[in-house]
Amino acid sequence: MIRESKSLGRVAAAVAASILAVSVPAGASTAAPAAPPSTVDAVTAPSAPVLANGGKLANTDHLDFLLDSVPLPAVPGHTTYRLEQDPSAEAPWTYADRNDDGTYTRVGGGNLDPATGHWTQGAYNADDISRAAVVYLRHWQQTGDPASKEHAFQTLRALTYLQTVDGPNAGNVVLWQQADGSLNPSAIPVELPDPSDSAESYWLARTVWAFGEGYAAFEGADPGFAAFLQERLHLAVGALNRQSLSKYGTFDTADGVQVPAWLIAGGADASAEAVLGLAAYVETVPSDEAATTALTQLSEGVAAMSSGSATEWPFGAIMPWNKSQSLWHAWGGMAPAAVATASSVLDRDDLLTAAVKDTAQFTPQLLAAGGPNNAWSPTPGEAQIAYGVDSRVQSLVATAEAAGAPGLLDLAAIAAGWFFGANPNGAPAYNPATGTTIDGIEPDGRVNPNSGAESTIHALLTMLALDADPELRAKAMGISVTKETKGLSVVEAETGTITGAGSVVRPPSSWTGEANISGGAYVELKAGDTLTIPMPAADQPSNIFPIVNQRLAPSGATTWSSAKGPLGTTANGGAGAQGITDAPGILFPFALRRALSGGLTSVTASTDGQAALDALLVQPLISTVSVDGSGGEATLYVSAAKSTIIKPVQVPAGFVLEQQQYDSAGRPVQGNRDTARASNVAVAPGGFTWVTLVRS
Repeated sequence: MIRESKSLGRVAAAVAASILAVSVPAGASTAAPAAPPSTVDAVTAPSAPVLANGGKLANTDHLDFLLDSVPLPAVPGHTTYRLEQDPSAEAPWTYADRNDDGTYTRVGGGNLDPATGHWTQGAYNADDISRAAVVYLRHWQQTGDPASKEHAFQTLRALTYLQTVDGPNAGNVVLWQQADGSLNPSAIPVELPDPSDSAESYWLARTVWAFGEGYAAFEGADPGFAAFLQERLHLAVGALNRQSLSKYGTFDTADGVQVPAWLIAGGADASAEAVLGLAAYVETVPSDEAATTALTQLSEGVAAMSSGSATEWPFGAIMPWNKSQSLWHAWGGMAPAAVATASSVLDRDDLLTAAVKDTAQFTPQLLAAGGPNNAWSPTPGEAQIAYGVDSRVQSLVATAEAAGAPGLLDLAAIAAGWFFGANPNGAPAYNPATGTTIDGIEPDGRVNPNSGAESTIHALLTMLALDADPELRAKAMGISVTKETKGLSVVEAETGTITGAGSVVRPPSSWTGEANISGGAYVELKAGDTLTIPMPAADQPSNIFPIVNQRLAPSGATTWSSAKGPLGTTANGGAGAQGITDAPGILFPFALRRALSGGLTSVTASTDGQAALDALLVQPLISTVSVDGSGGEATLYVSAAKSTIIKPVQVPAGFVLEQQQYDSAGRPVQGNRDTARASNVAVAPGGFTWVTLVRS
């Protein structure tokens, strides 16, 4: 079974190898497809989940089950709080395989050597230990649960043991640990950096996250332990200062675009998780100049990765990796939450702009394209996992608060509905009675029935966010069916008809070094060739984004047209300087000047030079997400238009339509009544409208 790679610094290679996809173990049964949703005239709807945990969604039982006592042997360079008095701590096993009887078996990463009891990777890892600590910290702070306080204390002790305290790698973190407590700095297969504490990493970033939130929580409850965490946080910040942050203010070139050179492991995704911890710490200790400076610098780097607009790919997303302009992945989802939180702590409104664009413009497009897929590379695809869903929820909630944008909470409810059945499988992904969460859902609805640490952790982070906001919780729990999504879609170039000497090319690998060739093939055209691509019939105009594998050398242009005239042109070559990327040229969805009129069934490309055409991204001017559940039927309308669009809606007898209109920042449209009742839906340019049907 393919497992998620812990070496997220090389997530692009994981995309290329389909490691991002969730696979079903051999012999495992797959869930039946979801039943067709009922029509609005049928008043029955799926019921909301029953809460057996004192009325709370967040249930740590399964995470508690994953925890084990870990001996902490005396090792040079590694120690922890009160090690002599307590030479053990707690850490969660990395994975939990579901057994036929419904129980789970805890397993480590890689293969087990029965003779040594060691896994080729390890039993526990710093990524999951740090995030488990965050769950227990938040659960303790939110509920006062003394057991969660103790689990937070013990997992933080385990995490500090993994941090190297002296030598050239001081402050960095060893990723893997065996069940007997021994460290495994070099996992099999090899992960980068190798050894894992030889450079900064995602696990260093997450360690900063846990240390920062840990200090804020324990400052009043256990000042001695808080002081120890503060010391270790400073050690981690020192490591960042001599590594990525030593490049603060400098920029690298990536396909002609200037990108910040000071991101942790080159990632806005990794840097964002460090920002979350630094923000919690600086809010508690605003006089700490070193931490404040690191928070400021990393936040600026994350915000600088904002890209596109409502009508330009990637539609306002904060891109996660500075070595690609055309790969977005769900592990970058915490970036908006990070800069939104930092904007409040640092009083920097400029940082909030990136968070608002990502959450209010990109996220609605993501939901309408089929939900929180693991990757757009650049076409939407891959499986859906709890990490990606939670990242959306966390970012929407944080940005809604920081920006005063209540519309983002409607989006958060839709995203969180994934856990309650509004997903490609149609069944709940999270069980509040047990605290278990499936490890993922493939695009065709098949599930990975296991419940490992990462899935459990991120589901619980979402449940804690919902428990903290009863209104949001009720709305999210009332969404358990995704009836339909009509949004961004893909039409492969190879489905078209070539006139001339062009041909379909199927390269040995779809991975270019920066992105994936959609469908594993593209069309190579010569000067004078044309390509006519059939388009699905549509009842409205659509923005068309030709995905061109643009070369470095100039090679003329391709003109795109429809039966009603020209749509625009794309350059075949002339890509920006390669810089730090892993391949020359760029595979990118380029915007055209005009939209394709509704009802047209083909697009023609004519080129005056050599062109490599991969696919077309088709973006309706109005995309929709229709959901249902115990909360009733509702639809999200998402605009990619430059002016307000009015959509007529057929309202069934006995119902009325209520709508809340939001602009491109997620704020209510001025003059719009929150419960406007009409038979037409108004959608602001680049904004979205939440529409519900209620009985009259």
